[in-house]
Amino acid sequence: MKAAVYQSPGAPQVLRYIDVADPTCSTDGVLIKVEAVSIEGGDLINRASSPPPDPGGIVGYAAAGEVIAVGSDVRDRFVGQKVTSFDMHGSHAALRAVAASRTWVIPDGLSVDAAAALPISFGTAHHCLFPRGQLAEGETVFVQGGAGGVGAAAIQLASSNGAEVIATVSGAERIAKLKDLGLTHAIDHRQTNVHDTLMHLTDSRGADLVIDPIGSTLRTSLSVLRPGGRLVFVGNAGRSSLEVDLWPALQANQTLIGVFMGTELNKPDVHASVAHMLKRAAAGELEVLIDRTFSLANVADAHAYAENNSVLGRVILRP
Repeated sequence: MKAAVYQSPGAPQVLRYIDVADPTCSTDGVLIKVEAVSIEGGDLINRASSPPPDPGGIVGYAAAGEVIAVGSDVRDRFVGQKVTSFDMHGSHAALRAVAASRTWVIPDGLSVDAAAALPISFGTAHHCLFPRGQLAEGETVFVQGGAGGVGAAAIQLASSNGAEVIATVSGAERIAKLKDLGLTHAIDHRQTNVHDTLMHLTDSRGADLVIDPIGSTLRTSLSVLRPGGRLVFVGNAGRSSLEVDLWPALQANQTLIGVFMGTELNKPDVHASVAHMLKRAAAGELEVLIDRTFSLANVADAHAYAENNSVLGRVILRP
């Protein structure tokens, strides 16, 4: 099969599109003919900074497609079924072998592109907002990076739960789209001071809950958090050291919560929440934003685009 592999971390150009051996289906797994790959923030970080788990490792967390083989121990998946999947590697390929427990059935009416992109972005946003962030109706949520996959998902989920949502977003078209999805106020971090603007919008109170998938923005996130508020930091899209002075947070009785979804998506409650959101998306209640699609053969260009452009939502690869 064809796949995107890399030998050592680096710029997108370390990725090579080559022939590799087909994966084999385990007794508890499924083999998927991949139709759509969602480039996730973790894919970019791993490729840039982490050696592959094995020589010539296939990068990638999220992929969706058709089941073409089922392990002997699997009872709830069948050949011909459309599924979306998550694992720590192996998505950037024509075929993917993955544990059946790491898959979700794609509901009728949902595109394979949206299904590929939803589990990590919406699963992460939901976990940060509710089980971890304990969002209550009427609270103010501040989202760093509102145009990213997690940010756009968090805006929709928080808004539908009755929250006022403020997010950092640049570009008039992107701001308009996100306001259609429930964003209350946009702060263009390239044009204005984020701290001053948010404090003005909240009458100097600050945000009740901050969702920060960027990392390099943690100092600002803490500065706009109200006394007693909660900050959930998830991922490190900014690739920073994540070092901050915690003394002000201690004095303000603030709560800092770390989330790493690589260990969470398999848990029954999180898996069930993703299944529910897939159904909501199929019913038109949630919108999965797809910015652009690339051929898997052009994987280096796709990674470069995802890293260096003002993407709205996710970038999709097609094998």
